[in-house]
Amino acid sequence: MRARAAAAGARGSGATGRDTPWLDGTAGRVMRPYTASGGRTRPAIALDLLSLVSATGVRPSTPLGAEHILALRLCAGAPAVTVAEVAGQLRLPAGVVKVLLSDLMEHGAVMAQAPRFPGGETGSFAADDQTLLRAVLDGLRKRL
Repeated sequence: MRARAAAAGARGSGATGRDTPWLDGTAGRVMRPYTASGGRTRPAIALDLLSLVSATGVRPSTPLGAEHILALRLCAGAPAVTVAEVAGQLRLPAGVVKVLLSDLMEHGAVMAQAPRFPGGETGSFAADDQTLLRAVLDGLRKRL
C-alpha cells in the first residue's frame, strides 16, 4: 500500500519539473554525488571555478557515465561555460564537477582556459580586488 502511494506521489503533484538523475522531487537525493566521479575527489587536471570550459567536438573513445554526458552537453550548448556554472546546472558539488570535466579533458572532449583577472593575472586574484567583487555582485543583482 505504501509503495503504491509513494509511486502515485512521485507522478502526482509532489514531483517537480526540476527532477534530475540525482534529485527527485519526492525522494530527495537519489545518489551520492561522489558516485558520479567514481569516488574520486581530486581531478587529474587542475581547474579553477572560473575556468572557461568548451566542447571540442571530439567524441570520447571510451563510454562515459551519464554525468559526463550531461556535463559535455552543457559545454557544447554555449561558446564557453565556467566550472561553477556546470556545477550549478548539474546540481553537483564543484569538486565532483571538476573531476568530471577533468575526465572529459583527458579524452579531448572539452578544453579549459584559465580565468583572466584585472591586471593581466591568470589563475588567481587578490582577495581585496574590489573591482572584481563589485562586478560579480552587479552581475548577480542583474540576474535576480
